[in-house]
Amino acid sequence: MAVGLAGFAFGVTSAGSGLTVLQTCALSLLVFTGASQFALVGALAGGGNPFTAAAGAFFLGVRNAFYGLRLSQLLALPRAVRPFAAQWVIDETTAVALAQPTRRSVRIGFTVTGLTLYVLWNLTTLLGALGAEAIGDTDAWGLDAAGPAVFLALLAPMLRSTTERAVAGIAVVLGLGLLPVLPAGVPVLVAALAAPAVLWAEGRRRGRTDAGAQDDMPEEDR
Repeated sequence: MAVGLAGFAFGVTSAGSGLTVLQTCALSLLVFTGASQFALVGALAGGGNPFTAAAGAFFLGVRNAFYGLRLSQLLALPRAVRPFAAQWVIDETTAVALAQPTRRSVRIGFTVTGLTLYVLWNLTTLLGALGAEAIGDTDAWGLDAAGPAVFLALLAPMLRSTTERAVAGIAVVLGLGLLPVLPAGVPVLVAALAAPAVLWAEGRRRGRTDAGAQDDMPEEDR
């Protein structure tokens, strides 16, 4: 339901930025990643250059490639199927797939989530584009926040360890802190550096702990 509201909001926003119903629907059918779509139409609505707007949308979509690296291992799909499955690699399908305990449930979760969201996103995009004049200002309704809220609700229960919480916290600080100074999409990529940074610090800490333990051991036990 929340993603459907976001799709409706995109349809309204896209139509309001000057795109036709056909162009709006083509974006949802071919791109199918809400953040990139909102970034594109938002930049166009603000009078931005189409190439600059497309570049910002591209940078936001790059994160899906990182999701794909992990999902390719979990799903282990035949090569012929992977290009089609790649179309459904988004925030929500990744979160649902990662939460599953077995490969079978990973595939079921990914497929069901991808199929339902793809159909719903495109249907509500069409409805939003057709009803743009009736809904008015989407910012006043807050519909653009529905999609990210769903992802956060799925992600939050998975942050169990201190390391995972540290990665999430640093990523939030980097993403929000750099948002005013970097082009659209780039803060998301910079925030991804939180994971290797925390893992590097964790490795250093463990190395010092192990070295200290070795020093405390009697010489004959080393």
